[in-house]
Amino acid sequence: MVNQRCRVLLFLIVGFLSPIVQSIRFDLESGHTKCIAEDIKSNSMTVGHYFIVNPNDGHPMPESHKITVRVTSSYGNSYHYADHVDSGQFAFQAAEAGDYMTCFWAADHKPQTTVTIDFDWRSGVAAKDWGNVAKKGSVEAMELELKKLYDTVTSVHDEMFYLREREEEMQELNKSTNSRMAWLSFLSFVVCSSVAALQFWHLKTFFQKKKLI
Repeated sequence: MVNQRCRVLLFLIVGFLSPIVQSIRFDLESGHTKCIAEDIKSNSMTVGHYFIVNPNDGHPMPESHKITVRVTSSYGNSYHYADHVDSGQFAFQAAEAGDYMTCFWAADHKPQTTVTIDFDWRSGVAAKDWGNVAKKGSVEAMELELKKLYDTVTSVHDEMFYLREREEEMQELNKSTNSRMAWLSFLSFVVCSSVAALQFWHLKTFFQKKKLI
């Protein structure tokens, strides 16, 4: 019964995290670029694998089906670069939190060709190789599921604190923006009042000189 409950809970949590473990497949025309972003926490492990789908199964990959791949952080730091390849992979521990960008570029070719790319990008607990964990640790199925469950819950817990920190940063930014807007409104009011007073004084002086008042 306990084993079944653990399986159900594990299924629900992994189902919640499933968007980060599913691979995607997309088309890229020659001479064009496509970028995919992933929000990764600091010190999180991330693993990516990509390859061009061979349009002629059973035959060598056409020479025109080559791509250039680069992975960069939101600060512009490069974590992976591969030029003129049809497949590759990367793995690194994020040194900084934020959006990481993986960009695929297909070289210009005449006539124009379209390559299909399969891309699998995993971060956090999903980036672990559980098969090797089971082999190295010689653990039973129940223990392995508990390890998965523990790491998944820890990942969700860390993600909640990370989102809370981002929310606090946004609140501080909103407070700072509102404070600046308040000062700007006050300054605008002072300027407008000063201009109105100056115009009133000018008109009063003009009418007094003309002896209209």
